[in-house]
Amino acid sequence: MRIGRTARAAAILTGIPLALGLMATGTASAHGSMGAPISRVAACYQEGPESPDSEVCKNLVAKNGTQPLYDWNEVNIANADGRHREIIPDGQLCSAGRSKYSALDDPGAWHTTQLPSSGEYTFTYTASVPHRGYFELYVTKDGWNQDQRLSWGALEAEPFLVVKDPKVVNGSYQLTGKLPAGKSGQHMIYAIWQRTDSPEAFYSCSDVSFGGGGASQPAAPAFTPEDTGAHDGHAAGHGGDEGDGHASAQGDGYADTVGHDGGGSAEEDGGAAAGASGGSDGTAGAAGAGDSHASGHGAHAASGADVLPLTGSAITGLFLAAMAALVTGFATVVYTRKRRTAGTHRA
Repeated sequence: MRIGRTARAAAILTGIPLALGLMATGTASAHGSMGAPISRVAACYQEGPESPDSEVCKNLVAKNGTQPLYDWNEVNIANADGRHREIIPDGQLCSAGRSKYSALDDPGAWHTTQLPSSGEYTFTYTASVPHRGYFELYVTKDGWNQDQRLSWGALEAEPFLVVKDPKVVNGSYQLTGKLPAGKSGQHMIYAIWQRTDSPEAFYSCSDVSFGGGGASQPAAPAFTPEDTGAHDGHAAGHGGDEGDGHASAQGDGYADTVGHDGGGSAEEDGGAAAGASGGSDGTAGAAGAGDSHASGHGAHAASGADVLPLTGSAITGLFLAAMAALVTGFATVVYTRKRRTAGTHRA
């Protein structure tokens, strides 16, 4: 009877932190943003969250703080399920309606990437954690400029490019297709990444100028974020990050730090991520979790050269997973000793 009680206690003690660890690693996932042409949030992150150069990025930090820039790859809605126009209000497309990223919607001289006026172009979408899904790229109608917030009515009715399950090359999805016809000067490219293994979707705004007109900023280099250690001081604050309670039209709500559903199985996400991570990430191994949500934060390219920043919630997940491993070991030792003691008494 004592052995039975000990085994049950061990199972409970082991299960609680394991469940917490898996929940935390699931919610810690951050997934990506447009790298070329670079998105607003990625461009500000690249300037440096602590001391950005441009006025729009300085205003973003003043309004939203630095955390949204460290979390550049999670401008998402967990329960979107294709209902983008229904759940994201006009004027809030760049932030996906989330107060955490609200400054991304503000008018201003955002970094603008120069694009050809026509022809084929390969868009790259930095894939922190690849998933199955499809991308829709929209462009603004003629007459839109950076003095305006982006509304659904300002976008062309149909996407100019749709790509399903693109390949990951050097840590980025490759989205190759023809540029929208008949465009010149300042425009916005709005990217929607809708997962098909989950209702979760991601959004990004990239300011562009077709044919060399519009804003004069030079094109940004390929977006390859690296963890320089600057984020370490912000990790503790992110664990309790604001829950902006973003609600859909049906009243579904979620908090920023618990909005992720945890994704698909290891086979689903891991298969899609194979081209990006090559199994080189050590995070999932250390945590004992099979979901590539945890692994995606360690390395996003097969070479392992570009290391993405860990969010505070990811660190929390790793801590809980480590605690789970410790409790598992302790419970095993207790169970083994009890079993030996019981065997001695029987002898």
